[in-house]
Amino acid sequence: MATNPMQRKARNSFLLGMLLMLLIASLVIGLLFMKLMEFNKKEQEEKQASVKAYVLNQDVSSGQVITTDMLTKQEVNKTLVPSNATSDLSIIENYALQDKEGNEIYTKYANNEATLYIKIDNKEYELNQEEETENYYINKNNEKQYIELNNVPLIAKVTMKKNTLITTDLIAKGNSTMQKDVRKQEYNMIVLPMDLATGDYIDIRIMLPTGQDYIVVSKKEVEIPNIAGVDSSDTIWVNLSEDEILHMSCAIIDAYRINGSKLYVTKYTEAGMQEAAIPTYPASGEATALLQNDPNILEKAMNEIKNRYSNTNAAELRNDYINSAINAQGEQGQTNIQTNMSESITNSKNSRKEYLDSLAGTSVQ
Repeated sequence: MATNPMQRKARNSFLLGMLLMLLIASLVIGLLFMKLMEFNKKEQEEKQASVKAYVLNQDVSSGQVITTDMLTKQEVNKTLVPSNATSDLSIIENYALQDKEGNEIYTKYANNEATLYIKIDNKEYELNQEEETENYYINKNNEKQYIELNNVPLIAKVTMKKNTLITTDLIAKGNSTMQKDVRKQEYNMIVLPMDLATGDYIDIRIMLPTGQDYIVVSKKEVEIPNIAGVDSSDTIWVNLSEDEILHMSCAIIDAYRINGSKLYVTKYTEAGMQEAAIPTYPASGEATALLQNDPNILEKAMNEIKNRYSNTNAAELRNDYINSAINAQGEQGQTNIQTNMSESITNSKNSRKEYLDSLAGTSVQ
């Protein structure tokens, strides 16, 4: 059947419109597909760049026990977090503070005071800790019942606010929390190993010319001051408690007074596996008296020191070896003290000046 020109024109226009619509639809679908692919690619990249980390869901005070209910796991971009927030994630991932029966320990607040609680047989008890033994207990039927934990508690090293990202530098195991009398001490008169570096664990020892060798302080993490980008060759920083500081002071005086003695550092080869050595250095009677009467020393440290020096062997060692060696030096021993102490003070001042000059140079740049 023949069609007139008007019908052919209308049909051609319709077909052209359909073709244009299909073309536009194809372009739209293509653009949507490209956008979807781009979105998926971006999502995969973000997923690959994300790491799991834990943040606090409440404020925490320094020294406070961390319980599971305080922590929230989040996925964050790994470029925005320090590496030690995730390097030892298993420390927190596998952490659940419970008693041996599996009853979870949690934290509640009253008047801004954090208190540990445990629920046993659907009854809630406040969990306390004895100062003398550091054992945990509850009061049940007006009697003290001790609670054995399934894990060593994690402790906050510093005060932290809600949403703080937890790193291994911010927490410590319960048996390695910082005592109140710990201070950072600087020493520049100790013989150091050639390869000593920040983060190494060390013993500080004193060796006498008669062959005796004593451990003064044991298993301390050392920090090397960095001056203008170069590690100091003769100075170290270590965190010591009050009794350890006094032991070091006594050992330094002994080393100065006895010619041929040496105060030196030894490194732990596998600090994570090796336990701390037991200090063997017998401090002088004057230092012992100071330790026993110094109010800055924690009660626990006081008891340990009294027990340590009630042992007559320590006093005998002191009298038989160290004091006899000092007495043998006579007036020369006093001269040695003055000369070496003067050199130590001069070295300390010079190192400090270099350090401050390096800071000033950095700030100017």
